[in-house]
Amino acid sequence: MFLNCHSYYSLRYGTMSVEQLVSKAAEYRAEAIALTDINNSTGVLEFVKLCREKNIKPLAGIEFRNGNEFLYTGIAMNNEGFRELNEFLTSHNINGMPIEFPAPRFNNACIIYSVGKIPGRKLYENEYIGIRPKEVNRLISFPPALKRSKMLIINPVTFAASDDYQIHKSLRAIDNNILLSHLQPSQCAPNDEIFRTKDEIINIFKSFPELIETTEKLISNSDFSPDLESNKNKKVYSASRYDDKLLLEKLAWDGMLYRYGNNNEEAKRRIKHELEIIDKLGFSAYFLITWDIVRYSMSRGFYHVGRGSGANSIVAYCLKITNVDPIDLNLYFERFINPRRSSPPDFDIDYSWKERDEVLDYIFKRYGYRHTALIGTINTFRGKSIVRELGKIYGLPKEEIDNLIDNPCADINRNGIADKIFETGLKIADFPNIRSIHAGGVIISEEPVTYYTALDFPPKGFQTTQWDMYTAEEIGFEKLDILSQRGIGHIRESAEIILKNRNIKVDIYDIDKFKQDPLVKEFLRKGETKGCFYIESPAMRGLLKKLKCKDYKTLVAASSVIRPGVARSGMMREYIYRFHNPGKFEYLHPVMKEQLEETFGVMIYQEDVIKICHHFAGLDLADADILRRAMSGKYRSKQEMKRIMNKFFSNCREKGYNEEITKEVWRQIESFAGYSFSKAHSASYAVESLQSLYLKAHFPLEFMVAVINNFGGFYSAWVYVHEAKRYGGKINLPCVNKSTYKTTIYGKDIYLGFIHIQNLEEKIARLIEEERQTGGPFNSLNDFINRVNPGLEQLILLIRAGAFRFTGKPKASLLWEAHMLMNKSKPEPTKPLFFSPARMYSLPELEYDKLSDAYDEIELIGFPVSVSWFDMLETSFRGEIFAHELNKYEGKKVKMVGQLVTVKYIKTVKNEWMNFGCFIDAEGNFFDTVHFPQSLKNYPFKGSGIYLIAGKVVVDFGFPSIEVEKMAKLPVKKDPRSV
Repeated sequence: MFLNCHSYYSLRYGTMSVEQLVSKAAEYRAEAIALTDINNSTGVLEFVKLCREKNIKPLAGIEFRNGNEFLYTGIAMNNEGFRELNEFLTSHNINGMPIEFPAPRFNNACIIYSVGKIPGRKLYENEYIGIRPKEVNRLISFPPALKRSKMLIINPVTFAASDDYQIHKSLRAIDNNILLSHLQPSQCAPNDEIFRTKDEIINIFKSFPELIETTEKLISNSDFSPDLESNKNKKVYSASRYDDKLLLEKLAWDGMLYRYGNNNEEAKRRIKHELEIIDKLGFSAYFLITWDIVRYSMSRGFYHVGRGSGANSIVAYCLKITNVDPIDLNLYFERFINPRRSSPPDFDIDYSWKERDEVLDYIFKRYGYRHTALIGTINTFRGKSIVRELGKIYGLPKEEIDNLIDNPCADINRNGIADKIFETGLKIADFPNIRSIHAGGVIISEEPVTYYTALDFPPKGFQTTQWDMYTAEEIGFEKLDILSQRGIGHIRESAEIILKNRNIKVDIYDIDKFKQDPLVKEFLRKGETKGCFYIESPAMRGLLKKLKCKDYKTLVAASSVIRPGVARSGMMREYIYRFHNPGKFEYLHPVMKEQLEETFGVMIYQEDVIKICHHFAGLDLADADILRRAMSGKYRSKQEMKRIMNKFFSNCREKGYNEEITKEVWRQIESFAGYSFSKAHSASYAVESLQSLYLKAHFPLEFMVAVINNFGGFYSAWVYVHEAKRYGGKINLPCVNKSTYKTTIYGKDIYLGFIHIQNLEEKIARLIEEERQTGGPFNSLNDFINRVNPGLEQLILLIRAGAFRFTGKPKASLLWEAHMLMNKSKPEPTKPLFFSPARMYSLPELEYDKLSDAYDEIELIGFPVSVSWFDMLETSFRGEIFAHELNKYEGKKVKMVGQLVTVKYIKTVKNEWMNFGCFIDAEGNFFDTVHFPQSLKNYPFKGSGIYLIAGKVVVDFGFPSIEVEKMAKLPVKKDPRSV
């Protein structure tokens, strides 16, 4: 009878989770129910699983709407019917066309129309009119033949109870972007869409037994039974599974020769072992598909990084999917693929942000659009966004909403509306709000993806599943993560710039060389890593210095130690101490020594946690793997986590462990939640860090230009420009005769790109390059105007940015000249065939001020280039000491002057804010500060600028910083342009 049920996946409409819907159905002893969410099938597979657990027959369907207008409900009669409904919706999502009325003919699905919207044509054999309980009296007016065969009972369900109606109305107002008071009945569900008992429904329709019979017949004939257990990925890459096995073996043994030569017995043993497991578990095609994608990208010259747990595999290393040698780091394959794992594995492949979409385009075209999809994700109502959305529908102005968010307990916010907002907000917290795209997950399916979900078509242009990675894993998909990051972009661009500027070809895959390079080791030890992937933040540079890191294996450990999990457990400092004092500490328990001697008894990798759960607490590997997934944010069952925690403690009690030791071990494990890395993942990051660091150590200027051009690093662009200057680069303002759209380098001369000039149009910047290439350098302002034909506004931007310095004329003169030459603000539509000579004007000598230039540069580029920030200070004081002297002043109070680079905000256990600052001194060197809550309260940061800092020098494992006692932002010279 319940042929039209909504979960909260009917976005901003439904009020129940799928679990709550099924539980409510069981409470009413429903024998069968249909999940028919609006324009999506997101929750269907989860719904089927839960119905099976409750012994309820699941029916699957979709309610089709155009906006608020209900059209009809489709019910799948079998698995093919579910595919038909999904494909119908997918085609409209891809084409962006409204859903048609009436419905087309379906072969394996039935369509139910409402009594108020019946097609003008004759109903098909599989089409019906649904009658709600409150519509029973309307049946008298319909002909008997229609009632006998074409009408059935629907009892729509949207609410668990009638008091959920207010939640529904709030969601509908949010969805329609209107005030709650303006909401119309047509925009909401009727308030009687709740469960009823079967007896109650039959009693309502007792005068119309033919409707009861038709309804029960449809339910009985429905046979939707999806497979939720087997592997769903493409099963064969070549001609057959056996051929896949042979091909993978050949590629692995060929790759071994490239990676290890022919005499490495350990490599041979591992490859043989892995190949056997891969074949046994049926993953040969999965490896070959990943190899195929990497092979394509390498043929295009794209650089990639294979990371994640896949880096444990020597076969993946031999296939060049990854660049991490698992023998070197003693990584074990069973961490990646293991018969006791509760989830399938996945490969993470990173590409440059500029190349990722081309790789995805290849995947879709190579494996077919019907069988390939990006994985979706569900953005939920959370935190401040809930208050903001609810505040709007109650008509609160932005200022009041901001105040409600910032000061929820203030007296002014204690009123009826605020109470309703917070009460409703708590109820809709974690409700789905928007379907979006996972960062990089891709599935390649044996069957068409529409057997499992309808597909969205987001702006990216690649079809996307309506469910998320959790559902993908639960029903047996192994996803590939095709991700993008800017670190890869600057590695590739560095190599291109080095070849162009120095005529040196760098092999960025020569990892063994980078590991042994003395200069790389020196840069690691000194923390000279700004611009280098993953190791450039102040915290990471500090950790490298504290560890005196000088080799790859220490870098691998540091890449995981820096994660919040280790820091939050309080074990980061302990790890550093034990690293330097391996014989001067006691292990918490003998098992910690047996399993974690390599990491000095400190859990820093996911594998470490698995080892301790298994060997210390006696959890089996399946439970340990659930814990692993939870730690990496890939598991959502809180009940399972509670079960494992209880089992952990009960096992420890059975083993007779001291309760305090058990609690301390669990505390350390728990702190990892959502933050932990596998060792292979850390190793992959470390490889990329080494590649960046080698380029920086040997080709610092070219490297920094590449970093500047790829944006998206840890720091602002001016910091990387400063770093290039530190390494001997001469920084030049944009120049129409030298610059390109992006920053470029000639020898040691670095010319900032036109892209850095705010409000300069890209088409003008590109045209300058093109015109210079075809017609040679510009010889005057008039020559530039005639050839490029810019508008006056664009020309003024270039003049003020200093792009016409080659003329030898001051900006003021050039601006006068520009106005007199153009005398208009818009360019001519076309260039003239013949250029008339410019009239010569005699101008008086105009005043020139270097400070005005600096303010122009700050306004247009974001930072001064012709002078330093320190040159703009009113005071000549540059501090009592400089950064390079800090270690000499340990324990002493000092005054320093520094330009603020970045601030890290953290909360203490007392829920108070404290900050970590990073500054540059007048000599150009970096130093770090610590701002405890009281100091921060009295002397807060006041935005970017240069600060006078007073405090005590503390040195931690050789790394100095200042515990700030007082701080003040220093005034700069006034802008002469406004005088």
